[in-house]
Amino acid sequence: MYIVDFTKPIHIHFIGIGGISMSGLAEILLKENFRISGSDAKENALTDRLTELGAQIQYGQRASNITDGIDLVVYTAAIHPDNPEYQEAARRQIPMLTRAELLGQIMKNYDTPIAVSGTHGKTTTTSLLSHILLAGDCDPTISVGGILPSIGGNIRVGNSETFLTEACEYTNSFLSMYPHIGVILNMDADHLDFFKDIDDIRSSFRKFAELIPASGALIINADTPEYRQITEGLACQVITYGLENTGEADYTAANITFDQYAHPSFDCYYRQEKLGRFALKVPGIHNVSNALASLAVARQLGLSDEVVREGFSTFTGTDRRFQYKGTVCDVTIIDDYAHHPTEIEATLKAAAECPHKTMWCVFQPHTYTRTKALMDEFAQALSMAGHVVLAKIYPARETDNLGISSADLQKGIQARGTACEYFETFDEIENYLLEHITPGDMVITMGAGDIVMVGERLLGE
Repeated sequence: MYIVDFTKPIHIHFIGIGGISMSGLAEILLKENFRISGSDAKENALTDRLTELGAQIQYGQRASNITDGIDLVVYTAAIHPDNPEYQEAARRQIPMLTRAELLGQIMKNYDTPIAVSGTHGKTTTTSLLSHILLAGDCDPTISVGGILPSIGGNIRVGNSETFLTEACEYTNSFLSMYPHIGVILNMDADHLDFFKDIDDIRSSFRKFAELIPASGALIINADTPEYRQITEGLACQVITYGLENTGEADYTAANITFDQYAHPSFDCYYRQEKLGRFALKVPGIHNVSNALASLAVARQLGLSDEVVREGFSTFTGTDRRFQYKGTVCDVTIIDDYAHHPTEIEATLKAAAECPHKTMWCVFQPHTYTRTKALMDEFAQALSMAGHVVLAKIYPARETDNLGISSADLQKGIQARGTACEYFETFDEIENYLLEHITPGDMVITMGAGDIVMVGERLLGE
């Protein structure tokens, strides 16, 4: 593997530079005086920011983008060997690294790299931890998989030895990392276009845990089924937290209450000793679990409970995580990134605690593989809404529809007694909603694709 010498800036070209993680790595390197170029399918806010910082970006991926003077090419998991830039870099014998390999090498430059993993909740927990670290004047470098208003984007370059990042399991990306403190939030069946089954997923998380050195620590959710398979025999310290498995977990919560916006408050206990009461400004009981993980990391770093409370009090969420978009005609519009049944259930439970008359869930399934593998689970979770409206499946990287469509999911939802419509276009969805929603209703646009546009159009944006 090519090893980057971070004391000697070189010219690095990013294939797919406009992605949330790739753009963040490019920004870190720009601020370290590396020369950065890259390409992507189209312009977006992240590429605009990189251009302002001095990156040279081409739109459209072609062999001619690989020019003389490029020392290293970095590419995402979505880039395949038939990509013209990948092929040209290989022809020129330019060294190449995956996004995860570069991230891992960057992490090695820090004394305290923290990696937050799990099939759900990574962005929220990383963001919550970011607020705690900022409240504690830790001056961290942060790479988060969403837009975090407090840092003005998805990246923050600090001047301390603390580096905080998400650790994604897809294509085993997180196995290229070097965490000193690792977090495992949960392990559910997902990304089944890559993993064979849940056992395969657990095996990868075990390998991730084994990356943590003996001097480090693993913080893991004790509510995760068979979590001891991950922790048994590890050299590092193991710290647990949980809402359900309170008999085993180190950090637990009790006396959970919600305000009118579904924001929870709770008493936190460490090994049966009460630490005090904590309050969140993000909704849902699932965020109590995320908060326990964040608190465990903070205490591992030596931060006080008062710093944790301050961090909790200033975090109001990231883009596309139960994000309040606005109100029109007394109808509340919320947007959420949930695209797995477990995430959907958590979001709809949180929404149920908020004032509303009818809860409308406008859902865009994400990838044929995930939708087919978890069809029954999707139908069950979505049935928690008062009324469901389905969009076409967002294919993302997939080209084979596996013989399914959103109409199959519609049948499963209707069979469970929940009203459900399916429309091919966003225009049809928007028109249907305008005809049927009434004052006091809540509309949640949900999915990892571009369904957010429906809510924005309802608001006239």
